[in-house]
Amino acid sequence: MSERRRSPCPIACALDLFGDRWTLLIIRDLVCGKSLFKEFAASPERIATNILSDRLTRLTEHGLIEKFPSETHSGREAYRLTERGKTLLPILDSIMQWGLKYLPGTEARMAPSRPAISTTVPPILPPAN
Repeated sequence: MSERRRSPCPIACALDLFGDRWTLLIIRDLVCGKSLFKEFAASPERIATNILSDRLTRLTEHGLIEKFPSETHSGREAYRLTERGKTLLPILDSIMQWGLKYLPGTEARMAPSRPAISTTVPPILPPAN
């Protein structure tokens, strides 16, 4: 996977991979237990199916997620985070904490699914009061 980068800046390169308005929401949904295309499409943000398909392909190509045969829906493929993908969880947690602190009216409504998270990665949870 050889891509032309717009700069050698690691922040710019990381944002080129997951800095659009949809990709981290897909990662969030995976953390919260979603694995099927239709489940991602049904998220409250209502990502268009063509964009969802593109982002799932990109995340797979970059080794952040992987496809596997669904255990609950025969003949369907499901998605899960790879170990590399799980390393994004602290970033998601930081974004969530920032949003809860500085964006009035935001709420952490989705809880992480334990099978989606390895024990070596900190969970994404609201701050303890």
